Amino acid sequence: MIENRVHNFNPGPAALPLPVLAEIRDEFLNYKGSGMSITEVSHRSKWFDEVISDAKSRVKRLLKLNDDYHVLFLQGGASMQFCMAPMNLIPGGQPADYVNTGTWSTKAIKEARIQGKKVNVVASSEDKNFCYIPRDISFTKGAAYVHLTSNNTIKGTQWAPFPDTGDVPIVCDMSSDIMSRPFDVAPFGLIYAGAQKNIGPAGVTLVIIRDDMVKRVPENIPTMLKYSTFVSKNSMFNTPPCFAIYTCQVVLKWLEETIGGLENMEKINREKGSILYDVIDNNDFYQGTAEMDSRSFMNVTFRLPSEELEKEFVAEALGNGLGGLKGHRSVGGCRASIYNATGIDAVQTLVDFMKEFARKK
Repeated sequence: MIENRVHNFNPGPAALPLPVLAEIRDEFLNYKGSGMSITEVSHRSKWFDEVISDAKSRVKRLLKLNDDYHVLFLQGGASMQFCMAPMNLIPGGQPADYVNTGTWSTKAIKEARIQGKKVNVVASSEDKNFCYIPRDISFTKGAAYVHLTSNNTIKGTQWAPFPDTGDVPIVCDMSSDIMSRPFDVAPFGLIYAGAQKNIGPAGVTLVIIRDDMVKRVPENIPTMLKYSTFVSKNSMFNTPPCFAIYTCQVVLKWLEETIGGLENMEKINREKGSILYDVIDNNDFYQGTAEMDSRSFMNVTFRLPSEELEKEFVAEALGNGLGGLKGHRSVGGCRASIYNATGIDAVQTLVDFMKEFARKK
């Protein structure tokens, strides 16, 4: 038992599974008999080669990827992918479709337009302050790709299911719900995810790219911004973020061997979400901010009757061992991020606190 640990509802960097942290602790000073910490071994060593190879294999098994897909570990966060995707994957004057579902989609659109790319915003939920996921979208025939943000951390909305884009490949920012559920990967040409929410610590970005998309990469862009550079060098054109990749490998092992895969992970995540949304829906004191058919099972956003009460709620919650419940600074309110590593016990403790707080007020 580890003392003084809170139930962690932070939106990112977020909770890591306790067994993962314990394994890292136990291996930290002498990794696999190397006499060194994993933070000290060479990225060219057999020890790190085993780490990155195992991490890639686990990603492929968990997501059921065939050999058409390359698994990369890059730096720069999802924000770097906002510019890398259009730079690499929009040829000539071809347009790309973007669906705007909030802050991160807006940033991705901006980065594509900075480069002079033709961006079609084919749907947006801005008319209702991004509280829903658009449906019945007409995509552009012959577009280079359709860009989606699968889960919206700030507004608490999530794609379910993904739209049918026909022959146009999907490019998707899955930073906040990667590995939370199974999905059909076939329509996706590129998936990217900052690790710090669901699969590891800050400092590494998981990128999954299909081979036909790699073949689009032009020669006349900087070497470090080419997907093909990292495909050809096994993510090690330069020194990668070794410790962050190692942590992802341990998390992926936990997902595969302890949880039993993404089907089981989705069941757990849906149970957590249902417990929390049930309190919000059946107590007038709390008001959810996302429309019901668009709700996220990763980031549950809600308001209280006043901002003062919200401040009290966050402060009292922390005093009761419930951390990270303050809403994003751009929207206020409250937010419980219930990523994979946040257990049902944590959500039940939060729900009990919410009921008691409402009763007292």
